[in-house]
Amino acid sequence: MSTNLAGQSLEQAQLHEEISMDDSLKPKRESDRTMGPVPYMFMWIGDGVNLGNMTLGASLIVAGVATLNVFQTFIAAMIAIGIISLIFAINDRFGYRTGIPYVVQLRMSFGIKGAIISSFLRGVPAIVWYGFQSWVGATALNEIVKVFSGGSFDSIPICFVLLQAVQIVLSMYGFHAIKWVETLASVVIMLALVYVFGLLLNSHSAAISQNWVNAKGTWGLPFFGFIMVFLGNYAAIFLSAGDYSRELKSGISDKKRSMLYFLPIVIAYGFVLTIGAMMAAATGISNPVKAFAVIVDNSYITVFVSAFIVIGAVAVNMVANIVPPAYVISLVTKLKYKAAVIITGLLALCSFPWVLVQDSSAQGLNTFILIYSAFLGPIVAIMLVEYYILRKQKVDTAELYMDNGIFKGYNPSALLAMVIGAGAAFLLVDIGWIIGFITAGTAYLLLSKFAFKGSSFKKGTIYE
Repeated sequence: MSTNLAGQSLEQAQLHEEISMDDSLKPKRESDRTMGPVPYMFMWIGDGVNLGNMTLGASLIVAGVATLNVFQTFIAAMIAIGIISLIFAINDRFGYRTGIPYVVQLRMSFGIKGAIISSFLRGVPAIVWYGFQSWVGATALNEIVKVFSGGSFDSIPICFVLLQAVQIVLSMYGFHAIKWVETLASVVIMLALVYVFGLLLNSHSAAISQNWVNAKGTWGLPFFGFIMVFLGNYAAIFLSAGDYSRELKSGISDKKRSMLYFLPIVIAYGFVLTIGAMMAAATGISNPVKAFAVIVDNSYITVFVSAFIVIGAVAVNMVANIVPPAYVISLVTKLKYKAAVIITGLLALCSFPWVLVQDSSAQGLNTFILIYSAFLGPIVAIMLVEYYILRKQKVDTAELYMDNGIFKGYNPSALLAMVIGAGAAFLLVDIGWIIGFITAGTAYLLLSKFAFKGSSFKKGTIYE
């Protein structure tokens, strides 16, 4: 079966009937793709406007001094966004053409059993981020309830559980719910952040100028380290790019799709990152919710801003942190998608997110991103080498669903290349993503050619 959309109709409809797994993991038919370019852009704006990204911006301010000044920050951000958009556009092509999700796409490189290992490396960080975003949202929700209850209610854990319940229900409706939630969230949150941006400039410009804008900064390792953190923050998302592009209507070129990533990431991530750094420079507080409370000294405005923080937390979870691990759980356990969503939400409850939102944890959050992205960079490289170099974009997609086909078991070349790439990344973890990416891609090419003679994974490749 070709990966061209033109050849999908009859063969893919037949394949759809033969696959013994939940419908959510089957190839997405063109008729089921309901997301157009505008909602798709709103989805990525909604994903980028969140408190996690603000925390990363705040992490630039250490002990009141910026590690990068404003110019260095924006240069690093634009480099990272350019790389992110490029990888998104080339890694989403397989999912866009075939309608196949990421966890099944992994079988092409890692094998049916090996894909379980690599898919967990995508699912676990998503669950941790799910808990992190939900706890931040619950903190804001608690502020709202405190205002309306006159201070008689004050329980973040209760708000956390309630917010998780709401997100689980919403996520059961899949991308149908994501589309309208993200469109609403992206518009109203950006309006709220414009207000906060103006407030910061009006009342705290001197501190921001001294502590960030005019800081000396550096073009050394911290500069490149921030690029890697930026990439690492998106590493899990563009790794599973096919999970999103398979929902996008057909007929959109690679160039246009790359702009559907680039523009919203610039708008949303760039703006949120800036506000995070500005708030930390103005207040010395890394937790955005607490910083908001200091900057906005009015209970009603606090309610207004906190409401958008809650919406932002839900928005990013709906896109980045619920669907991918739910697919992983569905694949491994054979459960239906809705059951997998519930389990994902329960696991996020147990991820100890209250530790990650501490003021002292901003750098720890960066370290966490760098560590897990050390594995994700190699996986992206292996997937791209497999699809573009070894298979020349020609894949029999029916084989990906056959337990005894050419992709059965484990692909030792891919697993070994992933370990080699991750090991290289840990040698210099601050720029580990790019080291792991290049090392794993090169190792996979060489191992696929020279090692494991007779492997079924060579079938259909240039090394057959």
